[in-house]
Amino acid sequence: MSSHFLTESDHLRAEIAAAAARLIAEDGLDYGTAKRKAAKQILGNNKVRGDVLPDNAMVEDEVRTYNALFFADTQPRRLRHLRELAVRLMRELEVFQPYLTGAVLNGTAGDHSDIHLHLFADSAKDVEIYLLNKGVDFEVSESPHFNGHGDIETLSFLWQNEGVHLAIYDIDDLRHSGGRKAGGRVERAALAAVIALLTAPDPDNTPS
Repeated sequence: MSSHFLTESDHLRAEIAAAAARLIAEDGLDYGTAKRKAAKQILGNNKVRGDVLPDNAMVEDEVRTYNALFFADTQPRRLRHLRELAVRLMRELEVFQPYLTGAVLNGTAGDHSDIHLHLFADSAKDVEIYLLNKGVDFEVSESPHFNGHGDIETLSFLWQNEGVHLAIYDIDDLRHSGGRKAGGRVERAALAAVIALLTAPDPDNTPS
């Protein structure tokens, strides 16, 4: 659409998305925090209207653009490193049918990015015991269920000097683990799909 037809809200939304992308790429903020902080930077203490806040897909596109402009020499290598580690970890955790999600999957991962996996088990205790038997020291927290209803247990730890977060879902949730976000973007990927990203001709490719 020509900029001639863009509304004031459109311009503000784009400005907030670009500012949020910088905060994510440079400081490692999560999307929600980055959007709120960016809105405050641009609008000050004025009340933020819902129609000027960009959605995550818009911010994700801006992060990708920011990486291409400012981290073109380093970000692709960083992304590949994290994807290779993710494959190794997914193989280690294959009994729990892991899926990769987040910045390492969508291609926007940078210096501050961690590896995020969804695991599926009869009980979160099964995963905890597995990790303890492997000598992994983890922290327990909660994160939102991907269906938006309730929270699920998340185990976080350092592995190969990188942050890892394992969101533990019930085995019955596995049938809903595929699919795409609104807009057709891949939301999570099984081991074979992540390996395919690494073996594709373009090492910086992203799911589509």
